[in-house]
Amino acid sequence: MSWGTELWDQFDNLEKHTQWGIDILEKYIKFVKERTEIELNYAKQLRNLSKKYQPKKNSKEEEEYKYTACKAFLSTLNEMNDYAGQHEVISENMTSQITVDLMRYVQELKQERKSNFHDGRKAQQHIETCWKQLESSKRRFERDCKEADRAQQYFEKMDADINVTKADVEKARQQAQIRHQMAEDSKADYSSTLQRFNQEQWEYYHTHIPNIFQKIQEMEERRIVRIGESMKTYAEVDRQVIPIIGKCLDGIVKAAESINQKNDSQLVVEAYKSGFEPPGDIEFEDYTQPMKRTVSDNSLSSAKEGKPELKFGGKSRGKLWPFIKKNKSPKQQKEPLSHRFNEFMTSKPKIHCFRSLKRGLSLKLGATPEDFSNLPPEQRRKKLQQKVDDLNKEIQKETDQRDAITKMKDVYLKNPQMGDPASLDHKLTEVTQNIEKLRLETQKFEAWLAEVEGRLPARSEQARRQSGMYDGQTHQAVTNCAQDRESPDGSYTEEQSQERELKVLATDFDDEFDDEEPLPAIGTCKALYTFEGQNEGTISVTEGEMLSVIEEDKGDGWTRIRRSEDEEGYVPTSYVEVYLDKNAKGAKTYI
Repeated sequence: MSWGTELWDQFDNLEKHTQWGIDILEKYIKFVKERTEIELNYAKQLRNLSKKYQPKKNSKEEEEYKYTACKAFLSTLNEMNDYAGQHEVISENMTSQITVDLMRYVQELKQERKSNFHDGRKAQQHIETCWKQLESSKRRFERDCKEADRAQQYFEKMDADINVTKADVEKARQQAQIRHQMAEDSKADYSSTLQRFNQEQWEYYHTHIPNIFQKIQEMEERRIVRIGESMKTYAEVDRQVIPIIGKCLDGIVKAAESINQKNDSQLVVEAYKSGFEPPGDIEFEDYTQPMKRTVSDNSLSSAKEGKPELKFGGKSRGKLWPFIKKNKSPKQQKEPLSHRFNEFMTSKPKIHCFRSLKRGLSLKLGATPEDFSNLPPEQRRKKLQQKVDDLNKEIQKETDQRDAITKMKDVYLKNPQMGDPASLDHKLTEVTQNIEKLRLETQKFEAWLAEVEGRLPARSEQARRQSGMYDGQTHQAVTNCAQDRESPDGSYTEEQSQERELKVLATDFDDEFDDEEPLPAIGTCKALYTFEGQNEGTISVTEGEMLSVIEEDKGDGWTRIRRSEDEEGYVPTSYVEVYLDKNAKGAKTYI
């Protein structure tokens, strides 16, 4: 099958068909372009979506991503970001392998088509010229033949007329001969022109046109093959990213399978566990007969005999005595058990000692203890551990810097032209000092951490011992102070009216202590670190200072010391090394 033989007379139709083929190719290019734009927009929207739900740095959302479900969601966002990247790859590959290539091919195709049809038109014009020459020669031959016939007839007429002179007859005969000769010449020219035209026409229909149409056919077939290859490339570009997209989806599935509900539940425990023991049983109070009741182990404190009662929320007021020696229980107004139970359930944890109260009041003013003693034991342990880890990282960083400076100094010593070794001494000294400071700071926090970790297992006994400091008080103070409990974080969340009453309470405590005799010293201590006592009830000490111990640590991390008769206060137990007098009353022996 050849267009040159089958379609020898369809030049115009072939011209239209090839133009239609180029239009189809350009339409396909436009289709691929729009597909690449869709892929780019889709990838952009996926990236924006992933970015929108990414946790913000240094925010509460970032802390939430420690849970496995949140980690899985974060992995899904990351996988979707990679998924979007594959759509960008599709767009890039389609643009480079299809769009750009086809656009260049279309230009070449148009040029080739133009050249082929130009040759075809040139062949047409040549055959048309030959046809015109043949027609002209034919008409001239016909005209000369007619002229020869008329001259012959005129000669014969003149020759038959006896009235015509012999000269006229001879003239007519010569004229007839000339016309016959012209007719013979025209005949010979027509014959040669006809032979030449037939030759040109045969070559036109059997050589030139078939060759030109064959080129056009090959051009069209190449176009068809090219568009088919482009369609295969179109599918292959998509197929190439399918394994990676599959990995992205597998990553999402793997992230979903990594969700561990038990682990998340444990994280909730670690995040919010206070370390406090639940309150004990409420003692049964028998109101059937007047009797002197002793304060139970779960009582907060009792009122001092002879002092007016102090109650919050409009009740009568009584003064709390956290360090009272005597145990007196005056009669008090009985309250319904249901009211006591509701008051217990709605109240906050107990204030274990006077310094805890003063520390809570100072925290109200915005001060945060360096040892995180305002936090519950478990949360305090976590904070201290985090602080120790951060300090160790800083130490490692400074150590690496010191090693680098040392190596540089060695290089300078071996190659003085590279630099002055003495110029690094100041920096090396500064880094060494920083390392020493960080190590001292780390030891301080490790001491606190060891203290907390050592106390946590026996926390229930310690809590009971501390709460027992109040149990020697009257039952009336329990009712009065039921609303003045210390929260697990050491802060206070009562209403402002209750805060004012707490301040009055603290003032009463100070007044009462002013009346008391100074406590005897039970030992001595040496300050391991410098402590700035900025909060009320604390005292500042300097490293290496020797002081008197008048009250040992009751389990809350504070030791009461005295510098002189008029200067005493509390310092963190981890800041001092205590030497207790074994003969002192109430002193313990430390091993």
